[in-house]
Amino acid sequence: MNADLHCHSVISDGTLQPEALAERAKANGVELWALTDHDELAGQLRARNAAAAVGLPWLSGCEISVTFADTTVHIVGLGFDIDNAALRDGLAATRGGRHARAVAMSDGLARAGVRDAYQGALKYVGNPELISRTHFARFLVESKVCADTQAVFRKYLVEGKPGYVPHRWASLRDAVHWIVDAGGLAVIAHPARYRFTANEEYALFTEFIAHGGRGVEVVTGSHSSAEAVRYAETALEFDLLASRGSDFHSPEESHVDLGKLPALPAALKPVWDALEAHILQPA
Repeated sequence: MNADLHCHSVISDGTLQPEALAERAKANGVELWALTDHDELAGQLRARNAAAAVGLPWLSGCEISVTFADTTVHIVGLGFDIDNAALRDGLAATRGGRHARAVAMSDGLARAGVRDAYQGALKYVGNPELISRTHFARFLVESKVCADTQAVFRKYLVEGKPGYVPHRWASLRDAVHWIVDAGGLAVIAHPARYRFTANEEYALFTEFIAHGGRGVEVVTGSHSSAEAVRYAETALEFDLLASRGSDFHSPEESHVDLGKLPALPAALKPVWDALEAHILQPA
């Protein structure tokens, strides 16, 4: 199945509205779609309605920011009740520290000669509660400080650079429980991005499973073909369901478009098989 279960709208750090994403997914041949904005459910009703309007099967989704081993890890939730109070409250608490972090990032950039970065980043923010490094990166590209957002991250926004500010996100336990208790399925997003040691990665997977996590992204926009093979083996080793998602943010910035990923390896159990009852089919 051409499922794309990881993408972002303007409500978090994407550049397209949920309706435009649904239309793009349908045009690109996506057969099952989820919008997974960071720490926010505000786009879910719009995504559901837009998917129905274009005849696209839909799952609820979000991507929760977690701190694990002093690293930001992302957990995707799929197929949950979007009105679940505990999940909504947990996400609101997770969003709460972004403003102070953004101000500190702006201060660091000012010391490096990039002035008014906070106000500049706000121009790209659909929801001020979700201001992120991506919004700062877009401002620095607009200001011609760097040629593209990848260069901004390398020079200014990763650990050891002037605009980097760590943040304490949700715990892994809380994030997984919010999703599971809301009737959904928790998935480790793009695991190759975290650059964990073997021991750290083993700890992540074992703790994730102990809390009720059941899936891992195998094929995703930031994974190489070799990394997809590696995490296919990991899914088999830990008996995890396999997910697939482009992590699409923008036509100008994303390496992979909606629906344009390779297929999951045939030996894996796809996450959507366990979510069949949660999929909203178009009328």
